[in-house]
Amino acid sequence: MVEAPADISTKNGSGRPVPMEWTRNIGIAAHIDAGKTTTTERILYYTGVVHKIGEVHDGNAVTDFMEQERERGITITSAAISCKWTGRSGPFESIDHQINIIDTPGHVDFTAEVERSLRVLDGAVAVFCAVAGVQPQSETVWRQADKYHVPRIAFINKMDRVGANFLGAIEDMRSKLGANAHPLFLNIGSEDHFSGLIDLVGLKAFKFDESDKLGVSVIDCEIPGDMQPEVDAMRESLIEAVADFDDALAEKYLNGEEIAEYELVLAIRKATLSREFVGVIPGSAFKNKGVQNLLDAVVNYLPSPLDMPPVQGRDSNGQSVSMEPDDDGKATALAFKLWSDPFVGKLVFIRVYSGTIKKGDMLMNPRTGKSERVSRLLIMKADSREDVDVVRSGDICAAIGIKNVHTGDTLSVKILDIALEPPSFPDPVISMSIEPATSADQEKLSIGLGRLAEEDPTFVVKTDEETGQTIISGMGELHLEIIRDRLFREFKVEAQSGKPQIAYRETITTPAEGEGKFIRQSGGRGQYGHAVIKLEPKETGEGAEVLNEIVGGVIPREFIKPTEDGIREASNNGTVAGYPVVDWKARIVDGSFHDVDSSEMAFKMAGIFAFKEAMKNAGPILLEPIMKVEVTTPEEFQGDIIGDLNRRRGHIQNMESKGDLATITASVPLETMFGYATDVRSLSKGRASYSMEPSRFEQVPPSVLSRLTESASN
Repeated sequence: MVEAPADISTKNGSGRPVPMEWTRNIGIAAHIDAGKTTTTERILYYTGVVHKIGEVHDGNAVTDFMEQERERGITITSAAISCKWTGRSGPFESIDHQINIIDTPGHVDFTAEVERSLRVLDGAVAVFCAVAGVQPQSETVWRQADKYHVPRIAFINKMDRVGANFLGAIEDMRSKLGANAHPLFLNIGSEDHFSGLIDLVGLKAFKFDESDKLGVSVIDCEIPGDMQPEVDAMRESLIEAVADFDDALAEKYLNGEEIAEYELVLAIRKATLSREFVGVIPGSAFKNKGVQNLLDAVVNYLPSPLDMPPVQGRDSNGQSVSMEPDDDGKATALAFKLWSDPFVGKLVFIRVYSGTIKKGDMLMNPRTGKSERVSRLLIMKADSREDVDVVRSGDICAAIGIKNVHTGDTLSVKILDIALEPPSFPDPVISMSIEPATSADQEKLSIGLGRLAEEDPTFVVKTDEETGQTIISGMGELHLEIIRDRLFREFKVEAQSGKPQIAYRETITTPAEGEGKFIRQSGGRGQYGHAVIKLEPKETGEGAEVLNEIVGGVIPREFIKPTEDGIREASNNGTVAGYPVVDWKARIVDGSFHDVDSSEMAFKMAGIFAFKEAMKNAGPILLEPIMKVEVTTPEEFQGDIIGDLNRRRGHIQNMESKGDLATITASVPLETMFGYATDVRSLSKGRASYSMEPSRFEQVPPSVLSRLTESASN
């Protein structure tokens, strides 16, 4: 057994149903269709949360509870659910653990759901397909987990599929993700012959009881003789890998001493928590094979809240502050997701980092400076929920009663001065106009769009000042299609949308100077503002910056900020085609003022004029979003698909074959990818699939630029 920490009483407080060191907050994340939701369904069955296994293809998966998810067979919103698992092996054997799981989407259009989930999770299970290996969205999720320093283990799913290759998938993880990945189990057979697992840690083998279709029973067996050399080599490699993280184990290994199972488990745990090692388990969630071993690995190797470093935040003076997980500490939580529930109203999903929150407590939001009362606390079980009176450090739950809150807000007791680091989200890449079918629905449309934008940080609503149209922006065609569908089903608004628009950007290529003057005389007091700026390009992704380099008071201090505001406002509409300008630095270097006529408004206009003039002389260019596209197709259609990608201004970057399937990776402008789902099905007789994610911005070719500038002028 694992010894409880000596300070368990100060960390866990009293009345806690499950000690914090036996709590796991994990996410299930991977590429679309790798089997995340199916894996989660099996976990819920084996842990007793459900008594009948749901299937994605039947539309009855517990965590895919939205109608749109069940119709499309994909996960759209991350679902939180709690369950309990009793460890079956290693130092945590016979200990009841609470596992809080978030099943995240795999489609790139809903990447914000993954982003905010990983921000509040302690560990993650990365699911990979045994046939396809590491796919594009797998890489994106992996980078997101790296960003938030999340330890993880891997589950190689679909070992029953034709072409399954467990060691090949691990090699894919090493080459494409740079992961120090090592198997914790070896598969006995694969494809139709996938019949059991060999535990490399405990050196034992078992076969799946084929008469037990639910996979609850397994049959202990001897390690197959023909696999013994491979087992010995793999275990040796595993011990070598984790010895780098455990000096005591390394010493025993070098001295040729026998290493006990519990010693190896604790060494793997230490290596996993360092985020420099990834243990890998093979299985088939759909065939109910290997999921229980995955659950054992979750409790044995993934961190508890106590294993994570203190969460970081800032006080009102911008100074760094850290909070340790402690039930007796000051209550601190992060609101990571909002959801409109038709029965109870706004649900605020929170992760409690410190202290205890009770029903009826007042929590302050540092962003607004106001306190609000928590009227109810709920432990979520996907679309069902359980009322509780109290939640403690390390818990993930939903709160009702907190109205004025945004994703990423901190909620804490009033005496505490801290704002936790919020999750960051990518900018939208696609826009379209939207309007109600009837004028009577205008108000309902506004309410619906407002609520959906509140829930989803990557969904943006704005009004075009010139046309008066409502413009919605999101991460892709599917994202906006789901928004329209939710407007109809949840808010009873039939909405019509215009043609999707691309989120182009503008930037500059050379330094330039610009002068702006705003002088008006109309009898009596006039207006006078005068500013000179120097505009310079910055590296891609560095953002915008305005520096004040005024000396001698040629522009008084009170007019500097209005000038900066004018410069930033002007950058929202570039001079090429009216799109936002990115990656520039403006230095305010000179100007003049009038004792009587100068005003904040005049200097703001001067800033606008100065930026516009400087940009015209700074070699402005238009940038378009480029997508990374991966198409998997039977080899017979490879030539047609490559030709089609070339016609779309695509650049083929890589081609590889796995069995009779070819995988084509290309960079393609987003502008040419509308309707691609239909075209790729047509080209391949419905047998090809593709995925697409934002990659970078590149300069628009002259032929496209002339078309865009012509439409902008019209």
